Amino acid sequence: MIDPWADEVDLDQIHDRRYEAKVYRVDDTTLVVTGEVVDTKPPDLYIPDDPDPLEIHRMRVALEVKLPDLVITDAHTTLETFPTEGCPAIEERYSELIGMNIARGFTHKVRELFGGPRGCTHTTALLQAMAPAVVQSLWSVSVQDARRKGDAPGAGPQKNREARFSQNLNTCHVWDENGEHVAAMQRGDSLPPPLQVTERLVQLGRSPDEWRNG
Repeated sequence: MIDPWADEVDLDQIHDRRYEAKVYRVDDTTLVVTGEVVDTKPPDLYIPDDPDPLEIHRMRVALEVKLPDLVITDAHTTLETFPTEGCPAIEERYSELIGMNIARGFTHKVRELFGGPRGCTHTTALLQAMAPAVVQSLWSVSVQDARRKGDAPGAGPQKNREARFSQNLNTCHVWDENGEHVAAMQRGDSLPPPLQVTERLVQLGRSPDEWRNG
């Protein structure tokens, strides 16, 4: 297979799809997650001699999520760029997200409610990309809470550690509930910081032990 990321490769791009998800902490019990999916066609593809990319889709979703149960309490969907006049008629359907848990079983439920003719393909795909961002943000919540208490980001009692990783169980091979990584956390072992944190601390001339010990 051709390596599309190799510097010497010059491929003819015919489509660009980009997802963006951002999570904000409103207060101790509320998160807001925003998502956007954008599809563009390269210049000169759909319209000959057009010098600019052509935006085909831009869908936006904003969700309010309550902690710690991760239930969606408000949802707003906007189709900003779309190829047919009838596209925005589906926006209101996504209010059915309210009351759903955005963690376990979310992807299956979204497909069930909004798959195929029951929704917008692109908005539904965006939701499936947003949910993992919320789960990932729980680590940021725990780090932020630790810092507010004057603790190191990786410090904290065993019960807090278990709460932190519970949402990640069985989400990938590293988080296999029968794997060594989870076993180490359950034993209360002192785990190394994320690789990026270690690298950055070293770049800053600081010790990686700072992650656990402050």
